Order: sequence, then C-alpha cells, then structure tokens
Amino acid sequence: MSIEFSVTESRGKTRTGRLVTPHGEIQTPIFMPVGTVASVKAVPQETLEELGAQIILGNTYHLYLRPGVETVRKMGGLHGFMSWNRAILTDSGGFQVFSLSELRKVNEDGVTFRSHLDGSSHFFSAESAMEFQIGLGADIIMAFDECTEYPAEPARMRESMEMTARWAARSKKYFEEHKHEVPWKSVSGFEFQVSSATDTRNTKLETRNFAAALRPSGQPGASVPTQALFGIVQGGMDRTLRKESAERTIEIGFPGYAIGGLSVGEPRELTREIVESTLEHLPKDKPRYLMGVGTPEEIVEYASLGIDMMDCVLPTRAARHGLLFTSEGKITIKQARYAQDSGPLDPNCGCRVCQRYSRAYLRHLYASNEVLAQVLNTIHNLSFYLDTMRRVRHAISLGEVSGFLSDVWSRPKP
Repeated sequence: MSIEFSVTESRGKTRTGRLVTPHGEIQTPIFMPVGTVASVKAVPQETLEELGAQIILGNTYHLYLRPGVETVRKMGGLHGFMSWNRAILTDSGGFQVFSLSELRKVNEDGVTFRSHLDGSSHFFSAESAMEFQIGLGADIIMAFDECTEYPAEPARMRESMEMTARWAARSKKYFEEHKHEVPWKSVSGFEFQVSSATDTRNTKLETRNFAAALRPSGQPGASVPTQALFGIVQGGMDRTLRKESAERTIEIGFPGYAIGGLSVGEPRELTREIVESTLEHLPKDKPRYLMGVGTPEEIVEYASLGIDMMDCVLPTRAARHGLLFTSEGKITIKQARYAQDSGPLDPNCGCRVCQRYSRAYLRHLYASNEVLAQVLNTIHNLSFYLDTMRRVRHAISLGEVSGFLSDVWSRPKP
C-alpha cells in the first residue's frame, strides 16, 4: 500500500478529495508549504501543526548536498530527521538542476551539474533520483524530469518532453525494484505516529494502525507501506505535446500525476491555458498536482479547475521581504504609513499574529531587521494560504465556488 485517493464531492470541474498516505490523511484541494532543506523557513514544526499543515515538501537536490541522504536515511528518513509525523512530498531535484542553467549538462543518462554551495561536480539520473528519494523517505516522491525553459523552440520542447517520458519509465522501474528499501522500517522499535484526518487548528497527533502500524521489520504480521511515485507531465507551452506527455505518462502508470514546467517566466494567462488543457487528459480518479504555483488568487483558481495539490515558496519568500497577504489585499509592511497603525494585520484573520500584534509593531520589527519579523510574517502568510484552501473546500461542499471566486478576485490590488 502506498496511497489511497477518493473524490468526496464534485461540482463540475471542481472537487474535494481524501488522500491517505502512510503518515496521515490529507483533505484536497490542498496547499503544501515548502520546506526546502527539511525546514519551512522561520517556522517550527509544532507551529505548522497548529496551522493545520497536512503535508509539506522537501527538496531532493538541497538535501542531497546538505546534510546528505545517508544522514537522513539513518534517522528513519525525513520524518525522523525533522521530527514531523505528518505527510511529506519530495521533488526529484529536476527543477533545481534546471535552475542552475550554466552549471549543468544534460544527456540521455542524466544531468551533470555543479553545486551552488562549493562548485563540486555531481550527477543525477532517473535511477539515482529515485535512490535518493527512497532514502529520504517521503510519502510521495516524484519521477525525474526535465523542465523545459521558456521560451523554447518546438523541437526543443519535443526533445525535452520525450526525455522526460523515457526518464519516467526508468524512474518507475528503479522504484518498483527498490521501494521496500524505504527507511521507515529500519528504525528498530519505533512506532510511527500520523496525524488524524480532522482538519482543524491544534490537530492532535494520534497513533493509528495504518498497514499494521509500521512494525519493525521481521516481527510477526509486519507490513510496511511503501512510498507513492508520481509521474510528471511536461511539454513546454505546447498543448499537443502536453497531451502526448500525459498519455505516455499514464501508459507507464502512476498513482498520481503532476503538471510540471510552469511558472518559468510565461504569461499567467498561458499558464492557465496549459493547466486547463492538460487536466482534460489526466485521470479523474487520481490526485492531480500542479507544481510551483502560486498567489492566493491563483491557487483558488487552479482548485476551481480541478487541481488537488499545489505548492509554492511564495508565502514564505514574500514574508521575508515584508509582503503579506490579507483579506483586504497585499500589504507591504515596511511602508511608513503603518508606523503608527494600531490595528491588526488582517482583521478577518484568526492566526496568532493577527490576534496579538499590531501593524505598527510588525513594521517596527521589519524595519529593525529583527528575526522575529520573519517568523511572524511567515506564520501569517502560511495561515492565510492554508485558511484560503479550507474556505475553498468549504465552498465546494456548499456548491458556492463561483461566489467564492468572485470574492477572491474582488480583493483590492496593491
């Protein structure tokens, strides 16, 4: 067993679902905070739990470089290493390698690249990307893919798409041969805890017997769940290539499918066009993951199109630069007009930041370059994103998606 997915409610293209992983149940559509190096920047794990984060991301490229996959594996994978008992997804590292541009060389075997840390040379292949992700032990891992740059010539987009399809087949082959090497079972005597299915603040952790409770290997009745490997659809900004990529990836067969290669500089209208057209070719009974998007308005829009899972560094990155998302529009907290503003950051937000601190204080922390500014700003932005997705799920259940979309898009713009 790896994951179980079911659609719980459907309203046209929009839907809610239930995704069960070895470390907890996830209600979809869901936004996943990004914890690049086994840490969602500025926010401790207990705070993420209080905010109701059901799943977070780790990045294979960064974790491979530091602290190293073997270090994480010996501690039972990312769950044990970072003391996080809920679900985790890792990307394959393909996008980060793509981002290195001048520091990489791509061929059929894989990608040779130089570390952004010290310039040392490294190599990722479909097989090694699976090896590393199995060692990291996330619940959901991604096939190794090549992200196509924008703009790109038609021949280049096809070449990249076909490379991704071949790498996907190699990724699955290696995964099927080695999936039982996941490090969860190697932590002797440890009984895993997973989060409950309820989606509320202050969700308590409870020990559940998921697939025989991950008993240590060798004990009678032991049954260790495996990870789930998702395939990735590429094809640049060509709808025909996206269709072919989806068909070839589905033919290989995965328990979930991601749409990759977007938010790489293309116009936002083109992003939506590619997402909407690609969704037409993805199975309705499998989770659908849109990688690397977006603003609060965008994640609502993509959820309305039928996307189940999304991630983005924007809420944490923007927070570190003083850009905060509120129900009244975006706020750049460093602006002088907030210096004597005694009101809460967002009067409609129930997070601990808005309940306790004034805009004036938050501006003072940021202007003073206090570390606490990054902490409080990030907590609020993550809370806003996670609350937005809760409201989306509630709107879907009530059949009020169109009204919710209208409300989101009517927010004041900066």
